[in-house]
Amino acid sequence: MNGLWRRISERFWALPLLCALSALGLGVGLGRLDDALDTSFTLPFLFGGGPEGARALLSAIITSMISFTGLVFSITIVVLQLTSSQFSPRVLRTFLRDRFNQLALGVFVATFVYALVVLRAVRGTAQVDPFVPQLAVTVAFLFVLVSVGVFLGYINHIAESIRAATIIARIGKDTRGLLERRYPPDSANAARRLLPEGPVHEVPAGEPGVVQRVDDEALTRIAEERDLTICVLRAVGEFVPAGASLLEVHGKDPGDTERLSCAIELGNERTLDQDVGFGFRQLVDIAERALSPGVNDPSTAVQVIDQLHDLLRRLATRPLPPRQSFTDDGRLAVDVPGPSFGDYLGLAIDEIDRWGADAERVQHRIDAMLVDLDHVAHPEQRPVIVRALVGRDRHPPSLPSDGPPRSDTYLR
Repeated sequence: MNGLWRRISERFWALPLLCALSALGLGVGLGRLDDALDTSFTLPFLFGGGPEGARALLSAIITSMISFTGLVFSITIVVLQLTSSQFSPRVLRTFLRDRFNQLALGVFVATFVYALVVLRAVRGTAQVDPFVPQLAVTVAFLFVLVSVGVFLGYINHIAESIRAATIIARIGKDTRGLLERRYPPDSANAARRLLPEGPVHEVPAGEPGVVQRVDDEALTRIAEERDLTICVLRAVGEFVPAGASLLEVHGKDPGDTERLSCAIELGNERTLDQDVGFGFRQLVDIAERALSPGVNDPSTAVQVIDQLHDLLRRLATRPLPPRQSFTDDGRLAVDVPGPSFGDYLGLAIDEIDRWGADAERVQHRIDAMLVDLDHVAHPEQRPVIVRALVGRDRHPPSLPSDGPPRSDTYLR
């Protein structure tokens, strides 16, 4: 149930739909409140017109909100197209999950729905059985004022969100958040526990897809109940074809494998739910586009390297424990494969180094980054960085006697 709710909450339409339903309930509730209360007297802040005036006002609100909604939707589609072509199609998910974009569309839809509901409550004419829900109509006018403010904020937000620096910084922020959850600074330096010997039963994937999420807690409960050790064969972010082995179960026959399969969430694309490497991939894709001959923008590539530098520095200064879960008595219950620091480092620099071979600023920035990582790296991670420096066959910036190179030594 939690997984279903999380998937629904991440959809672009979820927040606008919630706003529309809330506006529907508010419109019905205020209409009934107006009907129950004596609002025949006029207060300065309440709508004071008759049924014809109320209908004209509400009809104008309904028409304008449809236009606003169409404009916001059109702008959003254009932004998605520009982002896909200029940066990477893999960053579109960031825009679709943007809460402000969802809120803007939700406010406009909510205003439209609310005005439509209130319009139904207006009855009669000025001469025959008139009824105007004064409070509800006044709130409709306030909805319009709020919509105008949200629209101005939306235009500014869109203009800011399509800047390269903003996109890169946001991906870096999201990746840092996931990295800190996956590899907390106080994690212990533990060696990977070997899988037990004995009978092995394979569980195939029922459908093709990318491993988006592994529910460690659910798998651990199953392992405790059935006295098993469950080994996930595909890392998070890896594609698995239908019928290919997805899990290995060590121990007795697991029987019904439906619960096991449900603990592995498959999808059409990688996400940042548990996949730290996907954040690296998005940043590297942006750098590759910037270094392509058709764009030739090494400054954007350097901005990407800055974010990669911060992410790699966080990884290099701490141990990266294996993703394993254990039962209460210390027995290995779940083993999930994952990338090593060398995998992250290779993903971060190999392709950028290749496509930026002729960009001097990019090369110097990579060299300076590796030197700084070598200076601060955890002993477990340092050999990988040394090999990377030696493999580049370059003369990286020398370390000053009092620490790593300062930012002004980087050729930006």
